[in-house]
Amino acid sequence: MATEPAPAPSDQSIENTLSDQELLTAAPEVLANSLSEYLRAWGQRIRNGESGAMPVIVGLVLIMVFFEAENSSFLHAGDIVNMLVESTIYVMIGAAEIFILLLSEIDLSLGFGAGVGAMVVAELIAPPVDFPWWLGILSGMVVVGALGALQGSLVSRIGLPSFVVTLGGQLAFQGLLLVVANADSSTVGGTVQIDPSSPVYKLVNSTMSTGLSWGVMIAAVALFAAASLWKTRARRSRGLTTPPLGVTGITIVGAFVGGVALELICDANKPVEGMPWVFPFVLVVLAFYSWLLSRTRIGRYIYAVGASPEAARRAGINVKWVVTFAFIMAGITACLAGVIYESSSGSMSIDINGGQLVLFAVATAVIGGTSLFGGRGKIFNALLGGVVIAVVYNGLSIMGAGAAAEDIAVAVVLILAVTLDALVRRRSTTR
Repeated sequence: MATEPAPAPSDQSIENTLSDQELLTAAPEVLANSLSEYLRAWGQRIRNGESGAMPVIVGLVLIMVFFEAENSSFLHAGDIVNMLVESTIYVMIGAAEIFILLLSEIDLSLGFGAGVGAMVVAELIAPPVDFPWWLGILSGMVVVGALGALQGSLVSRIGLPSFVVTLGGQLAFQGLLLVVANADSSTVGGTVQIDPSSPVYKLVNSTMSTGLSWGVMIAAVALFAAASLWKTRARRSRGLTTPPLGVTGITIVGAFVGGVALELICDANKPVEGMPWVFPFVLVVLAFYSWLLSRTRIGRYIYAVGASPEAARRAGINVKWVVTFAFIMAGITACLAGVIYESSSGSMSIDINGGQLVLFAVATAVIGGTSLFGGRGKIFNALLGGVVIAVVYNGLSIMGAGAAAEDIAVAVVLILAVTLDALVRRRSTTR
């Protein structure tokens, strides 16, 4: 007897599959009709353990104050810009891992996946192939996305543990990197040089003019303001609760102040002035991913599957496709991280430390606030986590600490972040 197909999932059924943590995250929007009510609701969230990104921000400020007290040159404009540039690699590889962590899975292959993608790009845009830079990047994204699709299919359709699948993928991609590096005679010693005139090279090593960077910053803040106000208006027109306009205004002003501060720091970085191209590149990618996860049906499906795969399946969601899609997006994002990596070094080599990169990916996501237990986190968590790791490494380096102290410090920060996540989850479940 043929069974009836599952009905198409509705937004309400998807919302019902979300975890308690996700619903509590929206508590101030539900409870607040004025700025004072919003602040009281926010305070209640903190007392309930739902502090959001606040512990990360407070911790970051304290870390920076400590390093500045130890060495007054820590917050020099040039050092800040270098730290932010270095953090972009962590941010991008962390964003790739977030797609997987939201499903309560893990991907250990992203480090060498980034290496494979970067090597494909380097090979294609270098002689004798000489592809246009954009076609080279697109090809690398397709290759690593296909590898992600393969791993996602093994996890979702056969039911293999993601830990085992991606651990095998890490080893396989490391071998594939060697294969790609020896594809033609232009590769000497497993290294492909990037042409300094190529946009791939200029992504990290070139800056926008001062006028252009200010224009881009103002345009970005204007778009953010328009999107925030449009979202508020759209929700109100549908009878949905929204944060007070005062909160939206404060958020817009905060974004503007942050943009101006970043511009002033970049302009004070003598003799190189202007914002590095990699900054708007990373922000555009994160903004697109944030829209994808929060405003599209597939994004809501990812949260629903991460919160409860069985409930999502009963709601009519194609769980297998959602898991595969997340692995594809993780692979594509890892390739973009690899492009930043090779742009930073001016070349692509087979000696990329993919194992360390994947550890940074997990650390960046978790330190930024993404839950290891699935269903909770935002793509911009990678931004906070990446900056924290870069600040710790650069601060200890300026103090003269060795590599051992740097690794231990990042490990301690990671363990504290995981502990906080576990305590918040336990307290929410108990309540």
